[in-house]
This record gives sequence, structure tokens and C-alpha cells, in this order.
Amino acid sequence: MNALTGFLIQGGPAIWVIAALSVITLTLILWKLWRLVAMGAFAGARAERAVTLWQGGARDEAARVVAGRVGLRARLVRAAIGALHSGLPEAAAREETTRVARRLLVEAASGLRALELISVIAPLLGLLGTVLGMIEAFQALEASGGAADPADLAGGIWEALLTTAAGMAVAIPAAMALSWFESVTDSARADMEDLATRLFLAGQGRG
Repeated sequence: MNALTGFLIQGGPAIWVIAALSVITLTLILWKLWRLVAMGAFAGARAERAVTLWQGGARDEAARVVAGRVGLRARLVRAAIGALHSGLPEAAAREETTRVARRLLVEAASGLRALELISVIAPLLGLLGTVLGMIEAFQALEASGGAADPADLAGGIWEALLTTAAGMAVAIPAAMALSWFESVTDSARADMEDLATRLFLAGQGRG
């Protein structure tokens, strides 16, 4: 604990901001992972089964398979089946399905902008802290008239560089998590497009 406190003190104000960002980043990653699991972003078996049943003509059974399901794909299939069963013109049914898909994808992408922002500003904050630390080090060198102890100068420089390392340590996992979450969302989007297309190609149902 003392080492951590000393590290924060040596790094200056920038390191405190970066430390706060690290806590926010970890919280966002854990929350987003939990949120995706709760939304069923990794589940698709029931949606696939419902589409297969629909294509085979068992349309009431297809609707029952996805009834009450919380997964992204299942909710999209349920909305598409509902639109088809409603007797709407095919164009209107497609538009309604598209509207639901957009809403689901926005829900799946929530929180990603914050991670993206952190991955951008964390290294910049680290660089800012380093620049400010270097300015202080060279001001001390100027004040000493060039007679400063090289060891003291080196100590000031490495302390300044701490913020750059800390900023990168926060930005790298944030960027990695962002990339993975985006891939999960892109996969869900592709699957939903495929499922909806297959439903509509099978013909408009008459509820």
C-alpha cells in the first residue's frame, strides 16, 4: 500500500487522474461483460431453431420457441415473426424489424464510447504528465545553474516517465476490451441480418 501511495505521489496530478480512469475502465469492462451475458449476446440456438421451424412451415411453433426469450437474436426473430404475423405489407414488416434491430444493437453497444474515450485520453494524459515532469526537471536544472546532480536529474526524469507508462497500461486493456466488445456486437448484427433475411425469404406469414 505504501509503495502504491508513493507511486501516486511521485507521478503527480496526472497519475491520480489515470488511476481513477483505471478504476473506471475495470468497472466498465466488468459491467459490459455482465450486460452482454444478461442480454444473451452469446446465445443464438433458439433463434436459429425458430427460423428453421418457420422455414419448414411450423410458424406457430417458431413463435413459441422465442416467446419470452431475452437474447438479442431471439428478440429480433420474435419481432420479425410478430411483424409477419400482423398482416402488415412486407415492406412495413421489414421496416419494423429493422427498427427493432437498430434498437437492440444500440443497446448492445452501450458503454463502448466510454471505453473508446478512455483508450484515447489515457495515453495523452500520461504524455501530459511526462511533459510537465520534464519541465519541472529542467527548471530545477536551470535553477541550479547547470550544477545539478545528474542522479537527481535522472530521478526526476524517470518519475516523469511514470505517467506515460501508467497511461499506456490503462489504454491497452481498454482498447483490447473495446475491440472484443465491438466484435461481439458485429457478430450479433450479422446473425440478426441473416436470421431476418431467412424469415422474409420464407414468405410472409398470415397470423
